[in-house]
Amino acid sequence: MSLPEIVSREQWRAARADLLIQEKAATRARDALNAERRRLPMVEVEEEYVFEGGDGKATLLDLFEGRPQLVVYHFMFAPEWDAGCRSCSAFLDQIGHLAHLKARGTSFTVVSRAPYPKILPFKARMGWTLPWYSSNGNDFNRDFQVTLEHEGEPVERPGLSCFLRDRGRVFHTYSTYERGLDGLGSTTSLLDLTALGRQEEWEEPEGRASACGAPAGSERIRYHDEYDD
Repeated sequence: MSLPEIVSREQWRAARADLLIQEKAATRARDALNAERRRLPMVEVEEEYVFEGGDGKATLLDLFEGRPQLVVYHFMFAPEWDAGCRSCSAFLDQIGHLAHLKARGTSFTVVSRAPYPKILPFKARMGWTLPWYSSNGNDFNRDFQVTLEHEGEPVERPGLSCFLRDRGRVFHTYSTYERGLDGLGSTTSLLDLTALGRQEEWEEPEGRASACGAPAGSERIRYHDEYDD
């Protein structure tokens, strides 16, 4: 096994200081990239998708649960499979408490092509309480490019899509797939993909920090059992 070089504490501090310069540059570059993502245009979703979940049938608008934003994780679970994808399962295992997303007006849900009667026992086995819907019977997965055709057969891939609601209209703002999911899972990393972002005053473009009608991002953080929602 190749291990790091052994040095004195002083040498380590000097090397760490050099690396910190690069880390801060990467943070500034990431902030700039997130701002460009928030400047992306959006497209209206006009298709009337119908999903099946724990409470029966639901539309894409229903998945927002009344909030302005929606993050959908496209979980690889084909109709013929008996269990969901292992990598997708590992991704869901690292999703934090949804109360912190909801406090920023953002709902999170999982969507798969498998019929809901197959999803339910697997979800129970994994011990998840995240909302999960079946898109079986509609073109949601194909339209958002997580079910592709290869030699005439459907092939699944993982992905994540963000949506924005304006009253009764739904807009698609962003999607990412496969390696684009690396490093995601925390509340802030998911918010960074959305059109409204973390809703902090320092974020660009200006004017979105109070879009959900609440104080700017960090000022609304509570213990997860103290939120009004």
